[in-house]
Amino acid sequence: MAPPILKLDDIFLSFGGAPLLAGAGLQIEPGDKICLVGRNGSGKSTLLKIAAGLVEAQSGEVFRHPSSTVRYLEQAPDFAGFNTVQAYAEAGLGPGDDPYRVTYLLSHLGLSGDEDPRMLSGGESRRAALARVMAPEPDILLLDEPTNHLDLPTIEWLEGELQKTRSALVLISHDRRFLEKVSTATVWLDRGTSRRLDRGFAHFEAWRDQVLEAEELEQHKLGKSIEREEHWLRYGVTARRKRNMRRLGELQTMRSNYRGHKGPQGTVQATVSDAQESGKLVIEADKITKSFGERAIVTPFSIRVHRGDCIGLVGPNGAGKTTLLKMLTGQLSPDSGIVKLGTNLEIATLDQKREDLDPEDTLANYLTDGRGENLLVNGEQRHVTGYMKEFLFQPEQARTPIRNLSGGERARLMLARILSRPTNLLILDEPTNDLDIETLDLLQEIVAGFPGTVILVSHDRDFLDRTVTSTIAPAVPDAPDGRWIEYAGGYSDMLVQRKGALEERKRAEKAAEKPKTQQATGSGSSKVKLSFKQKFALENLPKEMAKTEAEIAKREKVMADPNLFTRDPSAFNRLAGEMEKLRTSLTDMEEEWLELEMLREELEG
Repeated sequence: MAPPILKLDDIFLSFGGAPLLAGAGLQIEPGDKICLVGRNGSGKSTLLKIAAGLVEAQSGEVFRHPSSTVRYLEQAPDFAGFNTVQAYAEAGLGPGDDPYRVTYLLSHLGLSGDEDPRMLSGGESRRAALARVMAPEPDILLLDEPTNHLDLPTIEWLEGELQKTRSALVLISHDRRFLEKVSTATVWLDRGTSRRLDRGFAHFEAWRDQVLEAEELEQHKLGKSIEREEHWLRYGVTARRKRNMRRLGELQTMRSNYRGHKGPQGTVQATVSDAQESGKLVIEADKITKSFGERAIVTPFSIRVHRGDCIGLVGPNGAGKTTLLKMLTGQLSPDSGIVKLGTNLEIATLDQKREDLDPEDTLANYLTDGRGENLLVNGEQRHVTGYMKEFLFQPEQARTPIRNLSGGERARLMLARILSRPTNLLILDEPTNDLDIETLDLLQEIVAGFPGTVILVSHDRDFLDRTVTSTIAPAVPDAPDGRWIEYAGGYSDMLVQRKGALEERKRAEKAAEKPKTQQATGSGSSKVKLSFKQKFALENLPKEMAKTEAEIAKREKVMADPNLFTRDPSAFNRLAGEMEKLRTSLTDMEEEWLELEMLREELEG
């Protein structure tokens, strides 16, 4: 085993009150790809800053190899003194580093390098910071939420870059799929301490559950031991006083350990407030379009959204997802075409920019709309502090200004407000940003079990696969031109269908390039005819295609159940595999029938 190039041991840090870190550790060896996981507020970002040398621990050991280089992804980059993004990113290079790396990274992150840093959006600032820390290929790369504000193509590109990098990595991210693909080890920060699993994130949740079950069992055993000792002290045969005093001291220690045990942080407990059922047809869009100047954002697009649908919108940043979403929900008028909204709609929206939050407002005032200490949830009066507890806020935070909350806490607060109000149409624009894994699980359960209709924009592939019944994506993923297509199923299903359509188009283009079948000529008026086998195939292929289409439709109907994946993932995956084979078979039959039909027409003149 190689010696560590960075090691944190027995780290203690407190900002007053309960310590944030109490005995936490982190060991990084060359080539490590570690994901750092834990609840919002558990100290993940703080531990990463200690590793980067930006925060000093109050006690504990910090070792960094003198020759190792460390780069930390800043959440709020400082662009002071830089006129262009290129200059800012190149400032992160060391002697001998290749300046072309900056150009390469900026290009793949969607920046030219000529941008004025003062004019960047939050997402563009994050991309510039990523280019700066990745360009030198440091020995240790510390990345805190690197996928925030990145679109799916860029996230998938970043996965590939990090998989092949020589740098040791420590990653904090809410994106399950990203962590599964990149990490090879997991450090779990929980209640101030850390545990390490030498396997990637895909194995973390099962391991975490085993650890918590074993801990619960130990607490149960300790409680039983205390009961036995108390019984002995009360009713046991009197022994020498010294022995009694020793056992009494041991009992006091056990009691102290039992009472002082800090269990894992609770999980968010919430359900959506019931609303009047909407009409069966929720949204109908007929040939809607939208352009900004000469750029087409949406070319004629039609869709019917029914009650119970859960629709995901995906695509690169700037493709027009939010524009299309606003048109479908009546917030923005199309240039042409018609959008009709159904009856009895109660709409609730979670905006990705969290624009609904006033930083000076308090948590209690925001949740109650300034109407005192109570709010109405499912027709029941609830005190605001009791309702806050369900979303892991402490009663003393009721008067806390929203500006003091972390990104994850703000997202949780908005979720609490949305779920307290009756709704039958949920609009979620990047709902997974800043949420920890456990709150993501809750949101997934809410969306999957929501009796109304959901339309969501997300870059989280795992979340899309677990929730949506259909996916709307640009027809041309790499260069959106305003054309949008609706695919059945989640993100992975969309990729399979898109791949099949691409292969079909390539085969058609290849067939079109082939020289025309040579007409056979003979003496007099004799012509070459189709063989018996070709005639039989020409007559029977349409029947076989119809059967295959029926089989596909049958499986699509079963997979339309939004709870299927959660309830029976093996059945869902089996059906998805069968559908892929059926679609490939259908494509082959269609191609064969087309070639035979063209040959028949040619032979018949």
